[in-house]
Formats: sequence, C-alpha cells, structure tokens
Amino acid sequence: MEDAYARSVSEVLDFFGVDSTKGLTDFQVSQHARLYGKNVLPEEERTPFWKLVFKQFDDLLVKILIAAALVSFVLALINGETGLTAFLEPSVILLILAANAAVGVITETNAEKALEELRAYQADIATVLRNGCFSIHPATELVPGDIVEVSVGNKIPADMRMIEMLTGQLRVDQAILTGESSSVEKDLESTIATNAVYQDKTNILFSGTVVVAGRARAVVIGVGENTAMGSIRDSMLRTDDEVTPLKKKLDEFGTFLAKVIAGICVLVWIVNIGHFRDPAHGGFLRGAIHYFKIAVALAVAAIPEGLPAVVTTCLALGTKRMARLNAIVRSLPSVETLGCTTVICSDKTGTLTTNMMSVSKICVFHSMQNGPEVAEFGVSGTTYAPEGFIFDSTGVQLEFPAQLPCLLHIAMCSALCNESLLQYNPDKGNYEKIGESTEVALRVLAEKVGLPGFDSMPSALYMLSKHERASYCNHYWENQFKKVSVLEFSRDRKMMSVLCNHKQMEIMFCKGAPESIISRCTNILCNGDGSTIPMNATLRAELDSRLNSFAGKETLRCLALALKIMPMGQQTLSIDDEKDLTFIGLVGMLDPPREEVRNAMISCMTAGIRVIVVTGDNKSTAESVCRKIGAFDHLVDFIGHSYTAAEFEELPGMQQTVALQRMALLTRVEPSHKRMLVEALQNQNEVVAMTGDGVNDAPALKKADIGIAMGSGTAVAKSASDMVLADDNFATIVAAVAEGRAIYNNTKQFIRYMISSNIGEVVCIFVAAVLGIPDTLAPVQLLWVNLVTDGLPATAIGFNKQDSDVMKAKPRKVSEAVVTGWLFFRYLVIGAYVGLATVAGFIWWFVYSETGPKLPYSELMNFDTCPTRETAYPCSIFEDRHPSTVSMTVLVVVEMFNALNNLSENQSLLVIPPWSNLWLVASIIITMLLHMLILYIPPLSTLFSVTPLSWNEWTVILYLSFPVIIIDEVLKFFSRNSHGIRFNFRFRRFEALPKKELRDK
Repeated sequence: MEDAYARSVSEVLDFFGVDSTKGLTDFQVSQHARLYGKNVLPEEERTPFWKLVFKQFDDLLVKILIAAALVSFVLALINGETGLTAFLEPSVILLILAANAAVGVITETNAEKALEELRAYQADIATVLRNGCFSIHPATELVPGDIVEVSVGNKIPADMRMIEMLTGQLRVDQAILTGESSSVEKDLESTIATNAVYQDKTNILFSGTVVVAGRARAVVIGVGENTAMGSIRDSMLRTDDEVTPLKKKLDEFGTFLAKVIAGICVLVWIVNIGHFRDPAHGGFLRGAIHYFKIAVALAVAAIPEGLPAVVTTCLALGTKRMARLNAIVRSLPSVETLGCTTVICSDKTGTLTTNMMSVSKICVFHSMQNGPEVAEFGVSGTTYAPEGFIFDSTGVQLEFPAQLPCLLHIAMCSALCNESLLQYNPDKGNYEKIGESTEVALRVLAEKVGLPGFDSMPSALYMLSKHERASYCNHYWENQFKKVSVLEFSRDRKMMSVLCNHKQMEIMFCKGAPESIISRCTNILCNGDGSTIPMNATLRAELDSRLNSFAGKETLRCLALALKIMPMGQQTLSIDDEKDLTFIGLVGMLDPPREEVRNAMISCMTAGIRVIVVTGDNKSTAESVCRKIGAFDHLVDFIGHSYTAAEFEELPGMQQTVALQRMALLTRVEPSHKRMLVEALQNQNEVVAMTGDGVNDAPALKKADIGIAMGSGTAVAKSASDMVLADDNFATIVAAVAEGRAIYNNTKQFIRYMISSNIGEVVCIFVAAVLGIPDTLAPVQLLWVNLVTDGLPATAIGFNKQDSDVMKAKPRKVSEAVVTGWLFFRYLVIGAYVGLATVAGFIWWFVYSETGPKLPYSELMNFDTCPTRETAYPCSIFEDRHPSTVSMTVLVVVEMFNALNNLSENQSLLVIPPWSNLWLVASIIITMLLHMLILYIPPLSTLFSVTPLSWNEWTVILYLSFPVIIIDEVLKFFSRNSHGIRFNFRFRRFEALPKKELRDK
C-alpha cells in the first residue's frame, strides 16, 4: 500500500481486512504471504566467477599481449626450441596478466558486500497480534496486515502505519534512512503533503529504524523489497560503478597504442617481404615466419607490460600515505579520482557537524532591580566529552559556574529530569550516549557547570579517570536527590517532570518545550542573588523575545527548565501538579559544526572545488549551520543557492541546470534525491565525491565518482564506498584531495617515462628491420627491460614529493589526456633518441669496437647472404652475443638517465636534483646491480643471451646514453618559456589519446 501515510487508520485496516483487536487469522497470513511475498530482502544474482575472470581480460592491450604470448609459444614449437628460454617470454606475460586479473576479481567481489550488509538492518523478531493473541514471531514471517507492537529499543521489522499510541509519545531514530540529526516524533494523523518525502510521513515506521522512546502499535504495510530498505537495495542494484578518470584515459591510451602497434607490426612485416627468400631463412615460408617473429617482438617492445603493476603500486603507496591522514582507501583507483574532483556533496550531520547535540547558549534572569535584566551565557565544547567552559555575555570565562543560583539549578534539573546515559568507551577512545541526544546534551552541561562548595572543583574533576569523569557530577546530584516519581513526556503537555526528595524536602524538576513550561510558571529564579520574583507580562515578553532569537535567528533547539517545592511527604505526581512553577532558565542546543571545517572548505574553494551540503534536516536549520561554518560568507544570502529536494524537482529542466551550477545546499532529501543529484552533476561533466554514513547514502555513494563513508557510519555505507574517513572529518577529505592530486602528477610522470622507454624499444626494432641489420635485441631481453629495468624506476617516480601549490590549482578536466600533443612530441623525440642510441651501440660493436670484427657497414647490412658467398670473416660472427649485450645495456642505461628526467615535468635537474627523490636514486642503483648480475653470472647470462662487457665498451655506452638528459633539458626549457607555450599550442590539436565521450551514458 503505497499511500498509507495519506489514509486514515480505519482505511488502512480495511484495505488489509484486519481487526486491530484480533489481528490476522492463520488463513489470512498464508493468503497474504502468497500475495505479497516474504519479509526478506532477496539475494541478488551474483556474477559467476568465470565471468568476473574473463571480464578482466576484456581490454585491447591485454588481448594483444595474450596474442603475442601465444604466437611466441607457437613459433618456439615450430622452430623446435626447447628449454626455459623458449617459453620464458609467453610464461612471464601470462603470469603478469593473471596477477592483474586476480586484483580485478577481488575488487569486484568486495563491491557486492554492500548489498549483503543491508540485511544486518532487518529485525530478527517482532511482537505480533494474530488470532486475538500477542506472540513473538521471526520478522521474516511478517505479512502486510499484521498488527505489531513496538517499544523502546525495538528495531522496526517492516514498513508500518501507526494505528494506536500506547504511551504519551513515540520517537524513532531514523538517521540511517534520512540523515536527520535528532529522533523523530511519530503520530497517528494522516499526511496531506504532496510529493511527501520520508521526513513528511510522520505516521509511518520505516524498517531498520529504531524506537528510542515510547510504545505503540502499527499495521504492516510493506515487506521485503516493498520497504524503504528494499528501495535502497533496488537503487544500489541499478547503480553501475563509475569508471575512474585515470582508467578512462589509460583505456583510451591503450586503444590508441594498440592501433599504432598493429600498424607498425604490419609495416615492418611488409617492408621485409623482399627478404623472405633470403637463403639464411631456408625458404619463403621460414623467412615470413622469421619476420613475423620480429613483428611480435615489436609488439612486446611497444606494450608497457609493467604499466598495470606500476600504476597499482603507485596507487597503493598513495593509500598508505592517506591512511596516515585518517582516510582509509577501499578502492585503489579512487586515490587518483580524488585529484580531479570538482564537486564534493557533503553530508551535514556528522561530517560538517559533530553529530553530537551540545548546549551552546543559556538564558536566565539576573535581577529585577533596574527592570528585567536578562543574562546570557555561552557554553564551549562540541562533543559529548564533559570538556568545556561557561562564558558570560562579554566572553569572560566563569571560574565557578555552580556558585551562580540559576546555573546551579539548571545543572540539578539537567541531571535529574533525565533518562539518558553518558559513558566512556575505552575501545573507541570517546564518550558515547545511550538515549535521546538532547537529554545527553543536558547531562554534559551538568558536568561543565560542575559542583558547588569548594574552590578546587575544576582541577579536582580533571584528576578523575575518563570513565569516572563521564558522569561524576550527574551521579553526585542523583545521590543527593532521591527520585520518587516521574511524569513521562507526552505530546499534549510537551514536558517531563520528576519528583525528588532531598533532606526532608520534596522538589519537582521540569523540562520541556519553552511555550509549555513558561505558560505554567508564576515565578522566576534570579541568578544574581537566588531570590524568587513573580512572573508578569513584561518578563514573559522578554522571554519570548529571547526564545525567538534562540530558535529563530540562531536555529537552536530550545528547552525550558523549571522547579517547584512540593508538599512534604508527597510520593506521586499528576498533571495537576505541573502549575505554579518557578522558571530557572532557557537552554539552546545544536549539533555544532566541527571547528576545522571552515578552513577546509576555504581550501576547497581555493582549489576550485565546489561544496554542496546535502542533508535530511529542514532548510532553516541547515542554512544556520552553514552560516556558522563560515565557509559560505561569500554568499550574501542563500536565495538561489539553497533548495529543498521538492523545490529542486519542481524546477523546469533549464532552471535545474542553472540551479545545479549555483547550488550550495540541498535539504529535506531522501536516498533517491542524493542519487539524482550525483547523476545530474555527472551529466554536467562534474567529477563528484559524495560523503555519507547512513544506509540511505549507499546508492549515492556507489553512484558517485568517489564515495566517501564515515568511519562511525553504517557497514552498508562503508561497503558501498571507495574511501572511509576514520575520523568522520570533512577536513580529512581536503587533505586526501591534495594527496590524490600529487599521486596523479606522479602517475603522469611514470606513464610518460614508460611511454618514452617503449617508444625507444619500438624505434630500435623498427630501424634495425628497415636497415636490414641483425636483430638488435632478443624478445627475452626486451621483456627483462620492460619488467625489471623499467618497472623499478617507474615505481620510484611515485615517491616524487607533493608540490607546495598543489591545492592552488583548479581541478584538471576529465577530458585532459594523460599525454597531450606537445608532451607526446617531447617523448617521441626522447624515445627516438633511445632507439637510435640502442641501434648505434649495436652497429658500433661490429664496425668500430677494438674487440669486434670491424666489418664494413655494407657487410653488416648484407649479413643474411653471408652463407652464400665468400667472406673474410666467419658467418658465426653474427651470432656473437656482444653486440646485443651492448644494445641492451645502452637501452638500460639511457632509460636510467631518462628516469632522472621525470623528477619533474618541466623543472630542470638543476632545480630539482636527483637526491630530492632518494627512492629513485636507490631504484636506479638496484636496477644497475640487477643488470650486472645477468651480465656477469654465467647461468643468467646464458638465459638472457648476454655476455660480460669490457671497460671500453662501458665507456661508449655512457657516451651514447648521457645525451638523453641534455635533449630533455632543452625540451623542458621550451616548455617553460613563451616560445614553448606557442609551440605547445601548435601541437594541441594532436592528442596522443584520441578524443572520446567524457562519460558513458
């Protein structure tokens, strides 16, 4: 029944054919079970494991690598090769791909846990009226039409319509569903609101929420999928995980690179068609296979096999740094996504605020000597910790607040007219509440006021353990005053009273809504001398004025406190006793903003990141909190910047687009609105970070580019998120964004390093094929360079230090290529030099080396005809391992110098020296030691087809390698000056990564 909130109790009962005094019969239960289904959230269809595995290989670069590995394996079999060398290359490639696939499968499996966590919020049992009798049944057996009784502490087992109130009031904590900071009072009246959201449905009890006060009966109107919790589940199922900006760019780069590789491989094969019949190959077919092998080697050289591993490693390093900032990353790619975030949709309660109600203002009458003189006090402290001070209206701290009569009696009333508990949790290291937030706030106030009677009170309290300190003053008053009778809070009275006995004297303390308490007061307690004066119209007007200021302008939640001396020996209380009260004071409380949020939000604005506050609270309360934060001071008012969800939905399409660009606050939201907001912003090409802590936030957290859950939030929210804030602090998000930007900058640097290195390998093989000289590098040597000598320095580049102005730049555009036209040209130049230097080292050994054969260059070009003609040298010289060793070593050393180029994109090595990143220096040393090992240890040198080199050969290698630094310094110089900017403009239209839709619709 979808509109039960708008129907009367009798209409709802008639709809289900149930008698509220007897409940359903067994026949009706079975009939309704068949009609409406079970009260369980059905298990979603899991993606088969084999599909998850195959999905990881659905990438063009990966497919090319697999093809290259299979071709290498087949060619090795055709040529009759055996042993480790024959199958090393395909085996290593497949092992890398398997490792990457494993990481992908684990990540996707974790994503499904959020749906499983939802079931934790379903109640286990329910007290049900059936066949005229109440009995306890499993919550899963509930059907629409069942009459259920709920009381304090009960978890609501299904969506239910209230039908009978058994106590004065019923209050429910539905923060996990709506994000409201305080509990909600429920009633029996039907709702007439149009487009009613959860907050408007005050006669509905939602599944998964908890009763915090009162007792009532309700009729089940929705079970399983047809509940508020079920709609959240459906929303999560409809939400596809967003691909991160870096993943998109890497995919585009992979597609582009794959096309280039395919083109070059085909070109190399075609260029050498004339050599297929060379006698050295033993026939046309064998010649074709030989050059096909070269084309495969070229593919292996062009594809950066280590790129996925290095990206993963760099992101993992970022997660460690973020963990130290209290940001726990659950999804590695989200580390980078933070860097390009343009909008943060922040939950108000618990993120911008502490989610702990706290008394911030006290109003009492000081005296009546010169007319009504009102005194206001401020209270510091924003959490449940009993730490804070009382200040007078001039801001001066009161040393002994309990010496003032009104403050003393406010502390007594706060401690005694209270049914909550405050305790210290040593495991979490914080103070926790049990009961209503407003009542706990009063307990904390009693602790801050302290006790009267001795001057050492403040310092004595600080000497207590945290467990003792939690309620020391409250316990003192409870020991001094024995509770005799309690008159519970009711909706019609809107107040609570407690009768206490103290030294043969009976006193009644009252607290409640200011209008209810003040109307019953005939006297006022003065704070100046403790005297009591009669209440009159002037004093009432002054109190109304202060109340309007507290509740209106400052949007504080106000309570009035009062007392009354009762007749000696009275043991019970009645409603008739709640008159002729003495007014003590007025307290105003709020869910206070976190102190560090203001600076964090200013940092966001400096960094070009817009913050939209999203909350289930009402508009005026949320606007007041935003003003207190101080980060919206740049707005003259909230007109055009603040909307309720209903107001926003009613706007025409064009006005919604404009509103989205100006919006700073969205209130009265429910789960579907949060998801709608994320989608609308994403359609405007914004990169959206969404924070949340409740079950209601899960769909939006999953839909956002990066979902950020609170550490104190629900398990559902955490499982649906990419990142968890251990300290629930908005400021932590800003620190994480800075880290994300730094990680992206480093990621760009090592991607460019690997691109230029791989371009060098492609140029090396292509030039050798075009010149017609022997293969400069064996496939296994290329693989070693790609995996080991490229991988270590690339990973170390991830340790480059964060720029000091990283949060002063605007967010990068999602469409920004990882490698733009000018940068691609730069690294094409570097790559070309790397390849030419490698070929040069190969030719040098044959033509100029003292230990080489000193062949004429023409002989080297005609090496393949050596067996068919007479030569002054043996043909076996072309099988010597020295030339390929020199080439491989030149390639390794030149790439080590190139790694130093990548300490910064545009800054010279004279400005940012190598020792600014000692990890990079260490990786270069380790890489060179590993290279020495394969050169000088016989088993390894045989495996990689290399041989030891002489000092003369090492000297030539250094001469050939070092110029790469000079070339890049010149290119960096052009990038830094005005000519470089113009040059960059000329190349801007040529993107290394082809343009593509910004977002998959």
